[in-house]
Amino acid sequence: MAIAVADLLRGRGEDVVAVSCDAIQVYRGLETLSGAATPAERSRLEHRLVGFVEVTGEFSAGRFATLAQAEIDQLLAEGRRPIVVGGTGLYLQAALADLDLRPPVPAELRAEVEGEIAERGPEALHGELDPDLAATVHPRDGKRIARVLELQRAGMDPPLGSEGLWTAKLRRPTLLVGLTIDREQLARRIDARVEEMVAAGAAQEAHRAAEAGASRTARAALGFGELLADDVEAVKRAHRGYARRQLTWMRKMRGVELIDRTGRDDGSVAEQIVDRLDENGA
Repeated sequence: MAIAVADLLRGRGEDVVAVSCDAIQVYRGLETLSGAATPAERSRLEHRLVGFVEVTGEFSAGRFATLAQAEIDQLLAEGRRPIVVGGTGLYLQAALADLDLRPPVPAELRAEVEGEIAERGPEALHGELDPDLAATVHPRDGKRIARVLELQRAGMDPPLGSEGLWTAKLRRPTLLVGLTIDREQLARRIDARVEEMVAAGAAQEAHRAAEAGASRTARAALGFGELLADDVEAVKRAHRGYARRQLTWMRKMRGVELIDRTGRDDGSVAEQIVDRLDENGA
């Protein structure tokens, strides 16, 4: 969709660049597993913040915020149009607003929490969260539960869930667009996409990364562990579950323009997005 929008904007003289907001697409060597733009797609639209971190390196939303905001500011200063794309909610927030970050906790505390989640499951640890915080975290979102719980145990106040509030404090005037589609059709598309990823070598990427000593944050890639176990059906379930969480999160976003693309081609949806840009004066 970003490419289709870029084509329309270039047709009227704009210079367009995509800025990826995906927590796993930052890693070099996980392009297939993370669904990063292919070389052919990148030849049609320049993409920033893709494939620049070694798979053994740790990466964070704080570091991403610095890089993404600098990219966006520089593109705008050059008179170019950034299209911010991606599926990681926290990274989208990091690019478009100022994050309320907490310092890292001791490594031993992080390892303790992650070990408990692996042993007992995220739902069990979810029950230990402060009730106000628990209401903002999905019971099976192990990564988020781990972060909130480790801050809680370290005596720091975790940030309250703010998906519906942060969009009121955007750094730059921005049109926020969320794409939706019929759920059954979405599930079929996800299953087909996973099969295409596997056929293109996603499992081999996961094995190479694991053998190279992939970092904790790289191993958080959706389907990473399941591919190491050669369980493609589990990868599909993980993707479908993540898509449901994305939709829930997206619908809480203040000011987001939801566009149902069921039965529509890229071109007609891109035209609607560009029309909304013009209406908003963005």
